[in-house]
Amino acid sequence: MKISSTKRYETLRERMGNGDIDRRSFMSLLGYAGLTAGVAGGAMTAMSRQALASGTELYFEGWGGVVSEALRKHAFDPYTAKTGNTVIDSAFGGEAEVLTKIKAAGSIDGHNILHSSGVSWYQRWVDNGYASELNEANIPNMSNVMDSIIAPFRAITPNSLSAVPYDYGTTGIAYNTKYVSKEEAEALGANLLLKKELKGKIGGWGGDWANRAWYGALQSDQDPNNIQDWDAVWDKVREHRGLVAKYWGSGAELMDLLAKEEIYVTEAWSGRVAALQAQGHPIAYMDPKNGLAWMESMFVLKGSPMAEAEELLNFMLAPETALAVAAGQKYPSSLDPQKIDMPEEVTSLPAFDPTGKLEGLVFRDPSTWNPVEKKQKKQWNRIKKGA
Repeated sequence: MKISSTKRYETLRERMGNGDIDRRSFMSLLGYAGLTAGVAGGAMTAMSRQALASGTELYFEGWGGVVSEALRKHAFDPYTAKTGNTVIDSAFGGEAEVLTKIKAAGSIDGHNILHSSGVSWYQRWVDNGYASELNEANIPNMSNVMDSIIAPFRAITPNSLSAVPYDYGTTGIAYNTKYVSKEEAEALGANLLLKKELKGKIGGWGGDWANRAWYGALQSDQDPNNIQDWDAVWDKVREHRGLVAKYWGSGAELMDLLAKEEIYVTEAWSGRVAALQAQGHPIAYMDPKNGLAWMESMFVLKGSPMAEAEELLNFMLAPETALAVAAGQKYPSSLDPQKIDMPEEVTSLPAFDPTGKLEGLVFRDPSTWNPVEKKQKKQWNRIKKGA
C-alpha cells in the first residue's frame, strides 16, 4: 500500500511547524513529492503530473534544505527523466523517527531509501531486520567509491551490502568572526562551546545524544571512542546546557540561527557552514582535535523495489551526478579522488580528503557506542529537560 498524498502533505506541514524545515523548503518538498497541485485552503484535491508518472515510485527520506535541493536537482529529477521512475522525497528529523514509524506500522510502506547516518545507524537497521541485499553487479559505479569508506559497512554485512556510502563530513564548531577570533577559537577548541562570556549566544544540536556526549568527552579530556568517566562527560553537557540559547534540530534551523546572529558559536555540520559561507555570512569553521567525522550512506530497506533502487543508486554514483550533488550540498563525495578527477568546488569543501583513505578523520565506533546507547541516551534526555 502506498502512503497517501494527504498523509505526506500533513507530515510535511508538521515538519515545517516544528521548525525542521523552512517555508521555502516546505514548498519545494511539496513539489518534489508531487503534492503541489491542488493544495488550496489547507486541503489537497489533486496530485501533480509528476506524481502520476507511470514508472515505479521510490520513497526517499533525507535531511532537507540544501541537501535535498541538491539531490533533487542533480540526481532525482534527471533519474526520473531518464527512467520514468519517480523519487518521492521528504525530510526527516532523524532516523529514530523513521524507525519508530516503521515499527508502529509494521510495514515499510512509504519508506524505501534513507540518507542514513553512517555505520552506527547501518548497524541499527541491520539489527532490526531491515537489511536488504544489494546486487552490486547492478551498481557498477560502486567501483569508483573509496575502499576506505566501504570497509566499515562490509565489516557489518560481509556477504552483501544494504547501502552504498555516498558522502562524508564532520561535526565541528562554527563561530561568527565578528565576535570570536580565529586565534581564540583555535586556542579553546571544543571548550569554545563552554565560554561563559558567550552565554545566551551558544547553540547546540539537540537531536542526537551521542553528539552531545562526544563533545562532553572532548571537553573532559577523554577519547570519545574510549570513554572511561561518563559522569565527567555529562557534567560538561550540563555546563553547556546552562549556556545554550537554543538546541537546534535540523540543518535548516542551524543555518537560520547563525545567519540571523541569534547564536555566535555552535557545533555544526561542515556542509551547512560551507553553504553559509557561500552566501556571504561571516561564519568560520574548525574541527577540534578528535572532532567527530561521519559518513552517510543511501540505505535501501528490505522489501523495497530492488531493481529500481539499484538503478537509482548507480545513477547517483555516476561521477557527473555525484560530484554535482557534492558541490550542491557542500559535502565531499564518497568517490575516490585517486580514481576520479575532482573539481575545485569539491576539493575545497571542509573535510575533503585528497588521499581517499580518510585516515585523518575520527569516526564513531559503533562497537563502543551502540551498546551504551539505551543507558546514556536517558542521561541526555534528563539533562535536556533540566535535570
